Amino acid sequence: MATLLHVDSAISPTASASRDVTAAFVKAWTETHPEGRVIHRDLAAHPVPHLDHFAVSAGFADPSEHTEEQRAAAAFRDELATELESADAVLIGAPMYNFTIPSTLKAWLDQVIIVGRTGGEAGTVAGRPFTVVASRGGSYAAGTPRESFEFVQNYLEKVVTGMLGAEIDFIVPELTLAPVNPALSELIPLFESSRTKALEEADEKARALAARLTEAATVA
Repeated sequence: MATLLHVDSAISPTASASRDVTAAFVKAWTETHPEGRVIHRDLAAHPVPHLDHFAVSAGFADPSEHTEEQRAAAAFRDELATELESADAVLIGAPMYNFTIPSTLKAWLDQVIIVGRTGGEAGTVAGRPFTVVASRGGSYAAGTPRESFEFVQNYLEKVVTGMLGAEIDFIVPELTLAPVNPALSELIPLFESSRTKALEEADEKARALAARLTEAATVA
């Protein structure tokens, strides 16, 4: 029985391109793998705290000498890391805010990346498949005027593969502001095409990943 950790970070609980696509992914995953488990962590509804001095210093101190604040911070990081480690696959909704990921998602990553545990090529989540829905209001694809402003895929690719040693795959719904910004109205057909493609990719990738993990479990 495979477990999917589903992390959403879009501020809006509705009218969210990334949430629409992650929901489509989960639906296909569940249909393909009904005996599987889905853990949903909504970072907008329940944001995790940013790393602080107590959380960082606890990692360099003997647990027997931890202060009350260090014990609480270390326990919380352990809870998040254990949740990540329990997942066979990870799905992340990562809308672009001001050219990069939401601060809530950055806080979660800082909490779960623990050097000597989850962090590193030999870490506890090395090789784990991550699927990221990287939605954005415009287009930052190669060759576009704002290509150099893209700090979602570039950042997450380095963090997930370089710091967690995991796999990463992207689904990218673009031009999501076209229906609501009159200045972009001529781009609505391109937005609709991108949205359709993203939803199709979510369905296909979820089914393929569920089948892959089921096959791996059978062989094991």
